[in-house]
Amino acid sequence: MPPPNLPDTLDPDAALVVPPGKGAAGTSAPLIGWDIGGAHVKASLLEAGTVTAIGQWATPLWKGLAHLDAALHAARARWPAFAHARHAVTMTAEMTDLFADREAGVRALCAHLADRLGTATRFYAGDAGWVDASAAAAHWPAVASANWLATASLVAHALPDAVLVDIGSTTTDLIAIRAGHPAPCGRSDAARLASGELVYLGVVRSPLCALARRIRFRGQACNVMNEFFATTADVFRLTGELDPAHDHYPAADNGARDAAGSRLRLARMIGHDARDAGTDDWDDFARRWRALMLAEIRRNLERVIRAAALPAGMPLVGAGCGAFLVGELGEALGHPTVGFDALARVAPAYRDWARVCAPSVAVAQLAGDADLATAPGASPRTATAHAAEPPCAS
Repeated sequence: MPPPNLPDTLDPDAALVVPPGKGAAGTSAPLIGWDIGGAHVKASLLEAGTVTAIGQWATPLWKGLAHLDAALHAARARWPAFAHARHAVTMTAEMTDLFADREAGVRALCAHLADRLGTATRFYAGDAGWVDASAAAAHWPAVASANWLATASLVAHALPDAVLVDIGSTTTDLIAIRAGHPAPCGRSDAARLASGELVYLGVVRSPLCALARRIRFRGQACNVMNEFFATTADVFRLTGELDPAHDHYPAADNGARDAAGSRLRLARMIGHDARDAGTDDWDDFARRWRALMLAEIRRNLERVIRAAALPAGMPLVGAGCGAFLVGELGEALGHPTVGFDALARVAPAYRDWARVCAPSVAVAQLAGDADLATAPGASPRTATAHAAEPPCAS
């Protein structure tokens, strides 16, 4: 089921903070795992060790933190358990151009969330574990853009060798799991862009002009207009693979987000009008764009698999709103595939949403497991442990 729309109006002074004494002690209180992205906020509600509800809200944070507040208020309105829940957070939104640099972004987001959700809010810092807002600000590189690491850590609990393939609306993460631990070549976005573990392509927001300089249409190669005329959402609307529940953002021309509008925008990419060709021609053109995107992800996936020296039969773990592409990648490269939802503790009604919102599911489950591991009488355990890896060869 799709999450509800954001409220039209907000009371900026409305309290979101957990009331004193509620959910502050013990591990039985609900826990909400948050993935704060620059374009979407995703949240997973963990109750008694299982994710029982998941929400996703479009949040263009480059326009201001009021959009983050809107998502927080929407979650509070949707889930009564919010009133006494604990909170665990991961983020990528520090990269948005709302902030002067990534450090400023982490500091601002941590302070804002601690103010809205309570000072007991914990932030995921990879090897450093869980930290409060003050420590998160002091150790911002560990907190910045760590959502992929949370997802990979949860996968590693279930599979000793695998590759996480998380294809989202904007980016694709390709993370090797080796010997039961995440084994990335890079930790920062800059390092992962260099290693191929971060591919800035997704199934909704990527501009098509980033995919090709030339492309064939009706048997003729054409130069591509280097303009923001169309996005990958137009492609996957025409292939019928984009779930409308994940099609949140306006089209490039603010026009209709339907097949006719998508054909019109694809035509512009090569100087045509939609009326210049038939429906089948434009649908075939969309499939050409799809093939180009898939080929780029495959090239980087092959680099990651080679660098990690993974076993030949290891699986690909599909996540993100573009997880529908992972099976095709696995078939092409000779690897079995499994959905992220099969590896997490999620109520059956939300298994599809668990793939889409995997990092929020991961931080909720990892934080819940960490609570159990540190409870009186529990056996020692580190829920987020993963081995340090040497840099991969370029």
